[in-house]
Amino acid sequence: MPASVFDGGFRFPLMVVHRDALEHNVATMAAFVRDHGLELAPHAKTHLSAEIAAMQLAAGAWGLTVATPRQAQTVRDFGGVDRIMVANQVVDPAGLAWAAAELERDPAFEFLSFADSVAGVDILAGHAGARPFRVLVELGHEGGRAGCRTLDELLRVAAHVQQTPGVELAGVAGYEGGLKTAGEVRKYLDSLQEAVEYVRVKSPILSVGGSQWFDVIGRELVAAQARILLRSGAYVTHDDGYYRERTPFNRIDGELRPALEVWAHVLSTPEPGLAIVGMGKRDAPYDEGLPIPRREGVTVVKMQDQHTIVRADGLKPGDLLAFGISHPCTAFDKWRVLPLVDRGYRVIGTISTSF
Repeated sequence: MPASVFDGGFRFPLMVVHRDALEHNVATMAAFVRDHGLELAPHAKTHLSAEIAAMQLAAGAWGLTVATPRQAQTVRDFGGVDRIMVANQVVDPAGLAWAAAELERDPAFEFLSFADSVAGVDILAGHAGARPFRVLVELGHEGGRAGCRTLDELLRVAAHVQQTPGVELAGVAGYEGGLKTAGEVRKYLDSLQEAVEYVRVKSPILSVGGSQWFDVIGRELVAAQARILLRSGAYVTHDDGYYRERTPFNRIDGELRPALEVWAHVLSTPEPGLAIVGMGKRDAPYDEGLPIPRREGVTVVKMQDQHTIVRADGLKPGDLLAFGISHPCTAFDKWRVLPLVDRGYRVIGTISTSF
């Protein structure tokens, strides 16, 4: 029988990955996009794990999304990743040199990136090799991240792409994750569909974020004359905090399950009702909510570099506590190897990361 993480062979604090939840989440999102006529290009920045990437691709993912050329090279080195989308404007000369060389080396390799300015397009074109860089022109929204702020601006950038050697227009991209209401998302998706109609390229791609609003996307883009690529990332392990509160499965049938859990010892109980746990900012995410205790009556007060301060009665040094996490996108980068466990916490494999 495989060893348990509690048999004495593992050091704590320790983050574990629950296999059942991981497999469930991969299958659930694969089914959602299939049922809604969409495709999934999962954002690998969440995990940068060869094992998880292989699961997503085996479940039918179009390819992988990344945020930087370095991440693109990392996932390309996983093997079997023939389509990569960099969901950003790429301006890094070394990264573009790698991408150009990889496109020339492998005629089957597909590489997409974003552009929201004439200057950005010119940077891409200036580093192109034998094959042009395929570009998605990005439409943003007021107060949002990157992206052209108006349709007219986007069309100017798109026209420049079509007139410039070394680049090729592939479609339109956007990011709806920063919008607050379904109404705002619907309005923005309408703008993206209009942009796709105006750019008039053969078999256009329309790429959107897809972690917090994929239910609205599934309804609103059903008639879009484009290949819809969702870049959802956090779904793969979900969480007990930020995404638990925001998942579209709170509004539609289905569920995602938290797959990550951190175990840590109580180190000290210096005052009544106060305990210091041996888990800190280097071990668990804290940017979008503090860890969530799995034991009733325990409240996380504060996280420090190597310690977490909790309020609870009855704890003593040496006790092991379990915590769910909030925001998986800043969880994996803290670990290089994580045990993959079954429901009995028996170790049945490992998940490696490449941050």
